[in-house]
Amino acid sequence: MTVTTPATTAPAGSEAQDVTAAASTEAAAAATGSAATRTDPAAPGVAVDPFSLAAAGPAAEPVVLACEQILNLLPHRYPFALVDRVVAYEPGRLAVAIKNVSFNEPQFQGHFPGRPLMPGVLIVEAMAQVGGLIVTQMPDLPKGLFVFAGIDGVRFRRPVVPGDQLRITCELLSLKRKRFGKVRAQATVAGELVCSGELMFSLVD
Repeated sequence: MTVTTPATTAPAGSEAQDVTAAASTEAAAAATGSAATRTDPAAPGVAVDPFSLAAAGPAAEPVVLACEQILNLLPHRYPFALVDRVVAYEPGRLAVAIKNVSFNEPQFQGHFPGRPLMPGVLIVEAMAQVGGLIVTQMPDLPKGLFVFAGIDGVRFRRPVVPGDQLRITCELLSLKRKRFGKVRAQATVAGELVCSGELMFSLVD
């Protein structure tokens, strides 16, 4: 189907020309059944179909470790498996992971009725599990289970609620005799700091 618009004699750059161009764009969208409602930030002025892939914005971060692979590296299981995806991973040094917070999680039944908040202890536990991923594939590591040995300087900056996505970054600070370790950890939601601190762990036989 061909759409034609009446010619205009408005001078270039005039307000009348701008209005005519906008009307022509709207007419073309209506004629083709397009539902364009916003413009592409990468190409200002270019309309984007809200149902297209371009409307979704930048591509999601690559999945380095999916949940099935995480289950092979960590001993935690429901309802205490708190790492959904790893998006950056360097065994022995660094891990960046995602924890999606869902209203279906059991802790929200009692914490708190009418105002669900993710318990701070579970935020710390999620950070510790990401820290655990750092050492799981280190060579010559003795068999055993890493458990908390200490928590230093942990501070909570804002509540975490269902629908939030925690982005957790952990960096290994030290590992002594392959039994005692320390990680620096932080969790953010939409770029805003939620929790940070240092976590210590030790290997139990």
